[in-house]
Amino acid sequence: MENSSSPSALLTDLYQLTMLAGYLEEGMHIEPAVFDLFFRESPFHGSYAVFAGLEPALRYLENLHFTGKDIAYLQRLGIFRPAFLDFLAEFRFRGKVTAPLEGTVVFANEPLLTIEGTLAEAQFVETALLNIINFQTLVATKAARLTAVAGEGAVVDFGLRRAQGPDGALSVARAACIGGVASTSNVLAGRTFGLPVKGTHAHSWIMAFSDELSAFRAYAECFPDSSILLVDTYDTLRSGIPNAITVARELRARGHELVGIRLDSGDLAYLSKEARRRFDEAGFPHVRIVASNELDEYVIHSIRSEGGRVDIYGVGTRLATCAGVGGGALGGVYKLVRFAGEPKLKVTSDISKATLPDAKRVLRAIDRSGRFLQDVLCLHSEEPRPGERVYDPLNPSRHKRIPNDATFEEVRRVVMEAGKISFELPALGASSELRADQVRRLPEGTLRLVNPHTYKVSMSRGIHALRSRLMENCLRRLPGG
Repeated sequence: MENSSSPSALLTDLYQLTMLAGYLEEGMHIEPAVFDLFFRESPFHGSYAVFAGLEPALRYLENLHFTGKDIAYLQRLGIFRPAFLDFLAEFRFRGKVTAPLEGTVVFANEPLLTIEGTLAEAQFVETALLNIINFQTLVATKAARLTAVAGEGAVVDFGLRRAQGPDGALSVARAACIGGVASTSNVLAGRTFGLPVKGTHAHSWIMAFSDELSAFRAYAECFPDSSILLVDTYDTLRSGIPNAITVARELRARGHELVGIRLDSGDLAYLSKEARRRFDEAGFPHVRIVASNELDEYVIHSIRSEGGRVDIYGVGTRLATCAGVGGGALGGVYKLVRFAGEPKLKVTSDISKATLPDAKRVLRAIDRSGRFLQDVLCLHSEEPRPGERVYDPLNPSRHKRIPNDATFEEVRRVVMEAGKISFELPALGASSELRADQVRRLPEGTLRLVNPHTYKVSMSRGIHALRSRLMENCLRRLPGG
């Protein structure tokens, strides 16, 4: 059960407050508005992302309010008028949210969250929603990439010490679970989210004893049914593995079994193969081999392609910081698409940054085998059909037809009405199962680490026509237009 606290209302950029104050002064704050939250490029130079962060985002919206201390602090800034501070004291989010379920595979340029409410409500929540959704979706995507290449091997979150602060570490463990990393070394995350906690011991444990064998024996004495021994403090092949086999025999003689060993340096593919051979020959085929040390999806892929025999991958820095090519941040943005009953469009000389106007549905075209074919964005008044022409949002001159045998699924659903969560939030395990099912249904080549298949996201005829018309209107209003 998730019970982490919601962010403060002050977790926002100052300009959200100044805009809110300005809207109040202009009498615009109660006008209806619709915003879309989306990203423009898939992270890690991949072709997809795994949506995460919905539950904490909805909890934030449901609990959003300014406390007396918040109001007092804003008053001390000397920026805001008393009438605005009085307005904030009663401010709540009472809007509507449409979103995918966590674990859903999502793609660039399609709305993840759609926020509907008054302009005051829908604008103010931008910063916090981007903070929550961007990071957790990035981590869930990284985790999904790791678990995809790990095959039958398990992945454990070892990232607590390298995460961006305590809150970041909790978010990593949560989102990584959605991405398929089902256990963590983070004990607080284990309690908060009900995750299995896993761990071994550090090199300092070995170094604190007079010799390696004594250290192994002491650890096994303390934890006879859960010992995983770190074997690379001095020499993995000449010392660590032989001493671990000795302790495994001693444990068995007392009615216990050694659970595993951990490799934290060296050629992990070769060492894991050699460790597997030696433990099998010694009569311990059940001993599991754990690998750590700056692992990411590329290193894991290399270990497996070279015949490595790793059972569990402990991934720390590269998971917690989402390091790697194309990583570090998800470029999610939050754009106004409808205001005061009229569709809105951001026009720019770079067509890739022009927005798609109005509130939209996201439909997923599926073939007869259940595989995903492409996503189609359409207006609520439209019903795209197989064989219909759809357009590339980044280059509208390019178009294709929806396959004739395609059927459609709605990617999103209404998850909040009148500021209250309107459906039963799934457990993290269920979100992870959804992610696994959706990843299996991606087109061939989408999971490749290098030059993956580009999954198509298209806009309908209605959106294409609406955007073209709005662009023409905007250009006519420009000087010389």
